Amino acid sequence: MTFVNYFFRYFTISLLFVVSQANAQDTKPYKYPQSDIITIHSKVLNEDRKIYIHYPKPDSTNLDQRFPVLYLMDGENHFELLAQYADYLSRPDVLAIPKMIIVGIPNTERRRDLTPTASITDYSGKPDSSNLTKPSGGNENFLKFITTELIPAIDKGYKTKPYKILAGHSFGGLSSINCMLTHPDMFDAYIAVSPSFWWDNKYLLKLADKKLEKGSPLNKMLFYSDGNEGGSSSFFHLDLLTFDSLISNKNLTGLNYMYKHYPTETHMTEPIIAYFEALRFIFKE
Repeated sequence: MTFVNYFFRYFTISLLFVVSQANAQDTKPYKYPQSDIITIHSKVLNEDRKIYIHYPKPDSTNLDQRFPVLYLMDGENHFELLAQYADYLSRPDVLAIPKMIIVGIPNTERRRDLTPTASITDYSGKPDSSNLTKPSGGNENFLKFITTELIPAIDKGYKTKPYKILAGHSFGGLSSINCMLTHPDMFDAYIAVSPSFWWDNKYLLKLADKKLEKGSPLNKMLFYSDGNEGGSSSFFHLDLLTFDSLISNKNLTGLNYMYKHYPTETHMTEPIIAYFEALRFIFKE
């Protein structure tokens, strides 16, 4: 059993034990730390966007303390997971990461917002007769919403540090890599869990090769991963190997990166382990 698997088993058992003991002793129920739900009207997207915000419990000895912020796509799926990780890993008896703010962005039109191009092909590169790729290609607008509307709102309403992380899974991972390639200065670190590099005949792999000039500066943290999504010869795994090879061969100055493959995890279980390891990697110092 690997350390990571042991950690998750121990963490789950410990959490269940604490809850059962609290119920048995009729003590005060566990109060989930501070979380808000706000609504932002986006002029960029021409719609209202619900936003989840999880922030550390105020420290009475340091009320002016400020925190790094992680912006999480697919907020409806992984917000609670990241909030729990942030709380546990920053506990005084753990101190693996600093206390941080988690901003979850739930979807309205997921494919529209998280894909970089309007595509008419499916994952195999064949014409998409099912229209599953529509609407698509709105990632530039979505990133504009984040940088011009969401980030200013979070900075105004919460005690933020300048350090920012963008994290996403699948299409969200695609969006995270696209942001790093096209607007690298928006964030300090990027997390891409099983990015859908197959999109639009591997558009983003081609863009990465074009944008990232050999030896050029890219002072960022980057974590990317994949699971067992069809075996070692699947397009998901081969695309990640291609991207990893590309990153390695570019010798980018200042880029601190990690690639992880999880052969025992599926596309939907991988984020549980990947986000944990991504946080540990980004804050390894």
